[in-house]
Amino acid sequence: MDTKTGKIGVTTDNIFPVIKKFLYSDHEIFLRELVSNAIDATQKLRTLSSFGEYKGTLDDMNVRVAIDKEAGTLTVSDHGIGMTAEDIDKYINQIAFSGAEEFLAKYKDRAENIIGHFGLGFYSAFMVAKKVEIRTLSYKEGSQAMMWSCDGSPEYTMEPIEKKERGTNIVLYIDDDNKDFLEQARIDTLLKKYCRFLPVPVISGKQQEWKDGKMTDTDRDNVINNTEPAWTKKPADLTDEDYRAFYRELYPGQDDPLFWIHLNVDYPFTLTGILYFPKIKSNIDINRQGRIQLYCNQVFVTDSVEGVVPEFMMLMQGVIDSPDIPLNVSRSYLQSDSAVKKISGYITRKVADRLDEIFTQNRTDFEAKWDDIKIFIEYGMLTDEKFADRAKKFVLLKDTEGKFFTLDEYKALIEPTQTDKDGTTVYLYTTDPTAQYNYINAATERGYDVLVMDGQLDSHFIGLLEQKVEKSRFVRVDSDVIDNLIAKEDRKVADLTPLQRNELTTIFRSQIPAVDKAEFLVSFEALSPTAAPVMITQNEYMRRMKDMAAMQPGMAFYAEMPDSYNLIVNTEHRLIKEIRDAAAEALDAKVQPVEADIEAANAEITRLRDAAKAAGDKTDAETDKQLADLEKKVSELRDAENKTISEFAATQPRVKQLIDLALLGNGLLRGSDLSSFISRSVELM
Repeated sequence: MDTKTGKIGVTTDNIFPVIKKFLYSDHEIFLRELVSNAIDATQKLRTLSSFGEYKGTLDDMNVRVAIDKEAGTLTVSDHGIGMTAEDIDKYINQIAFSGAEEFLAKYKDRAENIIGHFGLGFYSAFMVAKKVEIRTLSYKEGSQAMMWSCDGSPEYTMEPIEKKERGTNIVLYIDDDNKDFLEQARIDTLLKKYCRFLPVPVISGKQQEWKDGKMTDTDRDNVINNTEPAWTKKPADLTDEDYRAFYRELYPGQDDPLFWIHLNVDYPFTLTGILYFPKIKSNIDINRQGRIQLYCNQVFVTDSVEGVVPEFMMLMQGVIDSPDIPLNVSRSYLQSDSAVKKISGYITRKVADRLDEIFTQNRTDFEAKWDDIKIFIEYGMLTDEKFADRAKKFVLLKDTEGKFFTLDEYKALIEPTQTDKDGTTVYLYTTDPTAQYNYINAATERGYDVLVMDGQLDSHFIGLLEQKVEKSRFVRVDSDVIDNLIAKEDRKVADLTPLQRNELTTIFRSQIPAVDKAEFLVSFEALSPTAAPVMITQNEYMRRMKDMAAMQPGMAFYAEMPDSYNLIVNTEHRLIKEIRDAAAEALDAKVQPVEADIEAANAEITRLRDAAKAAGDKTDAETDKQLADLEKKVSELRDAENKTISEFAATQPRVKQLIDLALLGNGLLRGSDLSSFISRSVELM
């Protein structure tokens, strides 16, 4: 055959500026495309050999990537089926491409989808090369070796050459803007990224060793890839150590995984892979975790697998391989493709089934690892309704004694004792067993059980459980006194006169130290005489909202609000009764006349407002002045009364001591207030 010239079969005058423009951000992908093509050619020859259509040897089945810095070339070589002149005409010179305008309009926002969509995998070479040569010899007996050459314009040259070995060499003359692709380290990095698990050995340069104070090439080929990764094998052929070894290959330096799931399905789509549950110790670990890697026939596609796997499995690691997902996948494709949605659903079901299997077969081991895997399961239940329904069988609750229960088991345990007078089963929990010990102790003394809910997602997970478990309510054990948390019947109320309530409220409120971003409300409860004289609780709803706001920027309103606490005074305690009696003796004679004056002024205010209301909410200037004077008088009387009571409170060190003890028990006593408490404690001794 003589030398032939011609134009590539496209309707645009010059496709190459289009390729360079729209694929530039993905220019490194050219290496993946060329190596993948070489692998395909090699695999096709193996197939032909298995059918008896090729009789030659298969000893040299590998792909080589070679750099020649002096010549400025990068060459990808295979020993596959090769091409005849007719093959080149068919697969290289003709591009199923309908025109530049349609091309640009359709793909201007989805550049990553261009390669491969019109068979442009080979042409991605022109993103980095000013000239490309194909030197090829077909496996077919009697074939003529051919060279095809193109300098980045539609014109090409094709001519016969001498080539003894079957297969194809793609020679890229790297352009001046991409000389980094002539660096061995750069090429090796890309090959390890995209080709580390290809089924045919990929050779890049030589292995190196330290010699004479520097790294020196040996005569041993540097094989980049593992041609038989664990996910391509049958689970029955793998040991636990095989799975762990593959995990270490994927994620060097990380702790061994907790569990793994081997995926293998061939209908209605093809999918293989291994997913691992990594050991997560903190939020930092979550951000540092390596991602799930997506492959297509062992060719790396992406580690941005949003849409392929459910959201909660983004915490997992491992590999998914499916030929039903194209190499050049885009986010919009993943979100809309029906096959991808089926894959996501399958993975969800498979993970749930595997966890249920582990739980059923070895519950002891499952419980031992619960603190590490609960974040996966809770996140899954929070974000995936189908997973949540399946996980109800194996999600566990742990109590302060370290015992584990399924949802049904725990409900059966507490229902007889922790159901309130309205028929609601109350789930008590703690977020810090050490800091909330006194409240836990008060609950357990009543025969109640307390859960430990100290995980990163538990504040959200509690809300989900309240939806899933009928007639249930979750309350933190320090959110109120235990008799209020599980109200059994109408309880005795604090037996205080209005005057006593007023005096005690001011006495205790005046001695509460300033706590940053905190507010306190004084209330009274008739608790057991042996219960603490003063307790501090925090409203369940507001605290839960603030906890959730810390993880959800959209709830910043709650995060900015001060913490609201209740300072509960136990009116049945001996010390409180003594303080009440001392206050009555010292204050009643002073406070009662002031209270009478305040009551009289308020009565006159009420009379004037009632009269104005009867007149159609109309007041004259005289009435307005009277109301203003009376309101001012009430305010002044109240200030004077509070001052008198506060001065008395300041002479009662036991009041301050009881408040500080309650604050100390909740971790709210700090700085100079803590120092003063210590000094006062010594003096009271």
